[in-house]
Amino acid sequence: MAIIDLVRWSPEGSKTIYAYRFPETNLSTYTQLIVQESQEAVLFSKGQLVGKFGPGKHTLNTENLPILRNLFGIPFGGKNPFTAEVWFVNKLQPYNIDWETHSMSIHDADYNTQLPLVSKGRYGLKVSDAEKFLIRIVGTKSEFTQDDLTDQFFGEFSTKTKSTILQFMIKHRIGFKSISAHLDDLSQYLKGTMLPFWENLGLDLTQFYITSIDIDGSTETGRRVLEAISQQSAMSITGHTWQQEKMFDVANNAVDGLGSGNGGLLGGLMAMNMMGGLGGGGTGAGAGAGMMQPQYNQPTFGGSNVGGSVQQPLQEQQVKMVYCSNCSKKFPNTTRFCPHCGDPYNPCPRCGTDNDESARRCVSCGTQLQSEMGTCPHCNTPLVSGSSFCGNCGKQVQSGDHCSRCGTTLPPNVKFCPKCGNKR
Repeated sequence: MAIIDLVRWSPEGSKTIYAYRFPETNLSTYTQLIVQESQEAVLFSKGQLVGKFGPGKHTLNTENLPILRNLFGIPFGGKNPFTAEVWFVNKLQPYNIDWETHSMSIHDADYNTQLPLVSKGRYGLKVSDAEKFLIRIVGTKSEFTQDDLTDQFFGEFSTKTKSTILQFMIKHRIGFKSISAHLDDLSQYLKGTMLPFWENLGLDLTQFYITSIDIDGSTETGRRVLEAISQQSAMSITGHTWQQEKMFDVANNAVDGLGSGNGGLLGGLMAMNMMGGLGGGGTGAGAGAGMMQPQYNQPTFGGSNVGGSVQQPLQEQQVKMVYCSNCSKKFPNTTRFCPHCGDPYNPCPRCGTDNDESARRCVSCGTQLQSEMGTCPHCNTPLVSGSSFCGNCGKQVQSGDHCSRCGTTLPPNVKFCPKCGNKR
């Protein structure tokens, strides 16, 4: 077999190669070894490390490799052959290694439920100890590439990454809504955790980034969560509630069945009843109002006569749970503000449902909450704007002493009510 006089390695192509084994092993004490910049050459013979060489041109003689005399009994001088494996280690600093984890489940602090999450990122590795790297990772391969590295350590790398991300989110009580604001801190935290793992393999973790943490849409659970979040965002933008959306869905389905025989007629009647309830009056308003009632029990307030029965005063009622009109979370009817978001409790006088302060009708029963006209101070009948006498009881509603709208006593010489702004 021919003796190799020159040993060198010039990487070609775009593939990232960390280590390359020269194909020939027949060397001599006159063999020239050329090591390029960013490379390091390591020689092994008979299972032992023979020597390491940095960038430059080297002659593999007994002066550079004194261990050859012990291994082969090679004297000084002469062209003495020997066998050895020459490994070239690429010590460049790549930053383009992408990583991602499979689904990981966490009890989210924002949504208070289990969420399936996936994470993605990028990291860079640099060979810091060529000897340790070759012995612990490369083994009997002829070359070791970036793909070999990610495939060989994917399991352990993924497990450590997922465990660290979940521990960070739980420890700092960070939920999915705000996790994107902490990606830089989380990247640094995860890099510190992963450093010992790579250093034990002769590698230096130069950079580590988490680019995104998202809900896993590839699973059925993840798709349902994403759909729920989308619906919640839409309702927050348009200002409607989940109960209203379901009622409109039922009404639309009933209207679609108008032309399908007896079932269509029944659906049409249901739709008209529901639309009557939504409008608060007209034919079928009573039935519609009943259908607009939510499935949970809302409290009733005051002592007014509703539906033929006298309602109990608030202080005599049981504590019941209502849904906040702002954040849709439950809270007891005895509080004046939602304990979750601080929104004021604006109860319907009929069913106790919490309504937005600008709502003109109750979202559950359709009861009118704001009147465009004034009411008679004697019988509470709505008045036509500018009326001097009540159309129901016939009593005078405008006087020099009391406001015709709210009944407040008016000081002399004022043109508008100081409480409601009604013109005198």
